[in-house]
Parts: sequence; structure tokens; C-alpha cells
Amino acid sequence: MEMGYTKAYVMKGGYREWVKALWPIEAIRGIVKKDCISCHKDVTPGIVADWSGSTHAKQEVTCAVCHGDHHSSAQDADKVLPINPDRCGQCHQIQAEQFRRGKHSLAWSTLKAMPTAHWQPLAMTEGLKGCESCHRLGYKTQAEILELKKRGSGFGYVSCDVCHTRHTFSKKEAQQPQACQTCHMGFDHAQYEMWSSSKHGVRYSLKQLGILPETAVAPTCQTCHMQEGNHAVRTAWGFLAVRLPMPSDTAWAGARKTILQALGVLDPEGNPTKRLDLVKQSDIARLTQEDWLNERIKMVKTCNACHSAQFVSAEMDKGDQMIKQTDLMLAQAIRIVAELYKDGILKKPDSYAHPFPDFLTFHDAPTTIDLKLWLMFMEHRMRAFQGVFHANPVYAQWYGLGEMQQDLTLIREMALDLRRKAAPPEKPSRKKGPPAKTR
Repeated sequence: MEMGYTKAYVMKGGYREWVKALWPIEAIRGIVKKDCISCHKDVTPGIVADWSGSTHAKQEVTCAVCHGDHHSSAQDADKVLPINPDRCGQCHQIQAEQFRRGKHSLAWSTLKAMPTAHWQPLAMTEGLKGCESCHRLGYKTQAEILELKKRGSGFGYVSCDVCHTRHTFSKKEAQQPQACQTCHMGFDHAQYEMWSSSKHGVRYSLKQLGILPETAVAPTCQTCHMQEGNHAVRTAWGFLAVRLPMPSDTAWAGARKTILQALGVLDPEGNPTKRLDLVKQSDIARLTQEDWLNERIKMVKTCNACHSAQFVSAEMDKGDQMIKQTDLMLAQAIRIVAELYKDGILKKPDSYAHPFPDFLTFHDAPTTIDLKLWLMFMEHRMRAFQGVFHANPVYAQWYGLGEMQQDLTLIREMALDLRRKAAPPEKPSRKKGPPAKTR
């Protein structure tokens, strides 16, 4: 029973006893006595249709198993039990545990720790139309789930239903790359666009259209990032491609230190800050060589299913080298802006802990040059290194590295202009008149 109950187990008649071991007697009474369908086929026919076609329906996992049986009318709808991964995990133990150990489960708490998340218009935050719309995938307390429901949240507050959308909860749906597209696209994480326009993605698209046979090799997001269905979804370099320990290359190590300072993990003197704890908790970076290597080995093994070891090693090295190249460029830009703060040409905002550019302000950055620096980091650097790892040279070059080179040029020019404007005006020199005539 390590994967939860099986069809064979249900067919043998053991289902009722299995449910009794997992749920309170109220849920059992709900299964036996409650007829949710008779009401909901008129109130929410779409939900009934989805559930009716689901594996849950076929295996008699009724509404009350998940939602309890305390709700029987519109007047007591607030008694419906809120669902979270723990409840799903009573059947799907392995997947729930993998999810809890992975980065997706931390998406909600990580968002709440971002300063910019609390500065957005209510239409974005209350309406879940901004960062929350994807970050609600993360694990939440029962109280947070109830609050989201009160605010009219749709799919996603349960976490599992972001990919296995309600009420079909289809495994096949979640195995399709389109399930990832909702979040992994656009400005700072254009992974879907990179993958779908790469040779990997094109071949899979042709498979879906029936042009290539089902036997054609075409890796999806899940092939590389959810090996054997692992719900932890971790990568070697992590989301931001910064990690510990520092590289042996001194120039690269210095550049990474500068980036960590702009992320607020190190202060201007290079000492750790409280944000380092946030990085550890959110799992957005690999903080030991062993942790990084474990994820790299898993990815290499996946690639080796189609490619030679020599080819895979070379491609991985190209991705690492792109990170190094972008780090060196980004660090130059950060230092230029940091000097403006140090020299008092840029005034430190009250929200900044240190007089240093702060990447966590996002698009709320206080000056034009700060905004350009943030775009260089969050949009163009991300596309440069992710483009390489997703086998998409257009993203790596034109939307990534090429844009970073333009950013650096503009930041240099903007800094010179700010310094010129801040310089004290030159005192006009007294011009000597013509020498006096002598007799």
C-alpha cells in the first residue's frame, strides 16, 4: 500500500475498512448516506462532470471522503473541510512527502517573505492576479486556505490542484508540459517558451499532433525535472543560479559574492545577513557541493537515456560557463551602482537595510538605473543561462546574453551622467583683460 490504495484492494472489498482507518466516522457516514450529486449537479454541474469522469469516481472516492459530511445546504457551506496536501497524502503518501520536501511547497512562504509582495495593488494581491496566482502552489495552513477561499480563490489553493486541476485530478493532465506552462512562462522564468521552441519541445508537439509516432523520443518538463514522478522538482543550480561553496576561480567567486550582496544575503562588507536564513528555508539555492552534485547526477542520468556521456558533459559545461559569464557581467553592473550609493549620488531608501542595490525590491526599485540593473539580473541573466540548459540558443544569445551586454553599456552611461549631474558646478574663471597701454 505504499502508493495508497490500489484498484485490486478496492475490488477485494477492503476499501471500507481502509477508509475507516484513515478518516473519522463522519466521513464514512458521508460516503454511505450523503447524496452530494443530487444538489451539485444543478448548483455546480461542471464540478460534478469533472468528478464523474475521474479516477476518484471510478474508485468510489466520493465528495465526503475529501470534504467531510458536515455540509448539506448553502447555509452551512462553510463547514466543508478545507483540503491541503496532508489530506491528499492520506492516499498519496509518497507524492505528498516528495512535494513537502521540494521547492514548490515553499512557494507561498517565499512569496510572503518578498518585500515587493506587500507593496502591490489590492487588485493584484486580493484578486490573486499577480505573483500569488502561481505562488499559491506552496504549502499553506488551514487558516490561510480558508482566507483564500473567502477571497474567492479558484484553483490552486490546495497545492496539488495546481497541476492536477479540480475535480478530475488527472494524472495524465499533470504529466503534460502544458500543465507547467501556466506558471513557467514569461518575464523571469520563460522556461516553457524555451522548451516549446527547442528541438525537444517541437518533437513533443509533433507527437501530440500525431505527426511523429508515440515511440518518438521527445522529453517534456516532467521527463527532466520529475524523474520517475518525483514531486520534489529540484534542480542543481536552483532558480537563481547562485550556490555555495564559492568557485575556485577567484574572479567568478568575487562576482558571485557581489551578486549575493545585491540579493541581500551578504552585507556590503561580505558578512551573512538574516536573508541567508530565508534562502535556506526557501530552497532556492544549493548550499553544499553534495546537494548540487546529487541534482546534477540525476539530470545527467536522464540526458544519458538519449545522448552520449561525452555530449551530455559538454552541454552541462556550457550551461555552467554561461552562468560564469553572466555573473562576471552582472557583477560589473552591480559594482557601478553600488559605488553610486557609496558616494551618496544615490540616496538609500528607508526600506533598504544597506546602501547597496537590492534585487528583492523587484520593479519597485527606486531609480531608473536600479530598474535597469534589476532587469539585467531577473530577466536577461535568467534567459541567458536557462536558454542554454533548455537547448534554446535564441533565448541564450538574443534574449539573454545580448541583452545583458546592452544593459551593461546603458548602466555605465547612466552612471556617468548621474556623476556629472552630481558634480559641483565649476567656478567661472576670471578672464584677464588686455594689458594696459604704456606710453
